Amino acid sequence: MALAGETGSGFILDTQTWRAQSRFSEELGENTAELREANQAAADFAVELRHKFSSNTGPIVINGLIGPCGDAYVPEHDIAAAEAQSYHSEQLGWLAETEVDMVTALTFTQSDEAIGVVRAAESFGLPIVVSFTVETDGRLPTGQPLGEAINSVDDATAGAAAYFMVNCAHPDRFGDDLGDQDWARRIRGLRCNASRMTHAELDECEVLDDGDPAELAASYGELRKRLPWLNVFGRCCGSDLRHVTEIARSVLAAG
Repeated sequence: MALAGETGSGFILDTQTWRAQSRFSEELGENTAELREANQAAADFAVELRHKFSSNTGPIVINGLIGPCGDAYVPEHDIAAAEAQSYHSEQLGWLAETEVDMVTALTFTQSDEAIGVVRAAESFGLPIVVSFTVETDGRLPTGQPLGEAINSVDDATAGAAAYFMVNCAHPDRFGDDLGDQDWARRIRGLRCNASRMTHAELDECEVLDDGDPAELAASYGELRKRLPWLNVFGRCCGSDLRHVTEIARSVLAAG
């Protein structure tokens, strides 16, 4: 957030609620009431942080973060849109009671689950972003092409998602597939890995591969030049503030 202040950039402030949902209650050792409280406490904490950085000239948007109901790399089972809508409505309902400005379905691996979560967010009047996990071939873990997944969600929800993002892959794994297609213009943000490793290889790492921050940032800069509608830039597995700092410099230089 200090970096956003220094660069005059806006900032999307995520709540730490990616796994604060009932599917993981046993692993987290929390019951439903405690999960609800955790979601709302996370949102309250984000509000406090926004106030702390109120001198930033760019907007600070509080974003309720929700993850898929299964693994973010390898989905354990297919989830239908209706099932996903019912499941994610619980957590979205908790977040809707807070001061979040929007929500993001991050690391989603299936278009049907994304359809369900978009419909659920709509029912609460929450703007929603969908960010898809892609493999080293640029496809979702299910094998579905990224463009097909985006079109599927838009067709089933009348384009209700605010925009789409791509996460968990190095830009050179999918960047060449992005051009002036209608579905590619629906992608406004990137949360890329610094590493070129597959998800299976990353899972086996004892020390997470952090790649090359400058090289990652240069890839972002090139994508920004080629796809000027991109305006949300972050990072994912194996990266940290070093990478974000380089990305900010590269994107600003790209115009």
